[in-house]
Amino acid sequence: MIELLLFIAWLIDLYIWIIIAQVILSWLVAFNVVNTSNRFVYSVGRGLYAVTEPVMGRLRRVLPTAGGIDFTPMVAIIALLFLKNVVVLGWLVRGF
Repeated sequence: MIELLLFIAWLIDLYIWIIIAQVILSWLVAFNVVNTSNRFVYSVGRGLYAVTEPVMGRLRRVLPTAGGIDFTPMVAIIALLFLKNVVVLGWLVRGF
């Protein structure tokens, strides 16, 4: 059971890094550092979007807009860290 909880914690960490990569890529595209007409950039961006959008889309519907600033990734990362540290790793400390 401990290995399963540690694997879930690892998956949450991986998803947090995927969210960070998606945010950085969106900034690079917005500031025209990379161009989505490049097939590699487009496929990486599309893959990151497909992985993160199920969570981010639901959060965007709940969170109010803040003048063009998207706080959804920050809220998602904080929620995932809470889930990992309190729920998953909390079970390890209690000896589940």
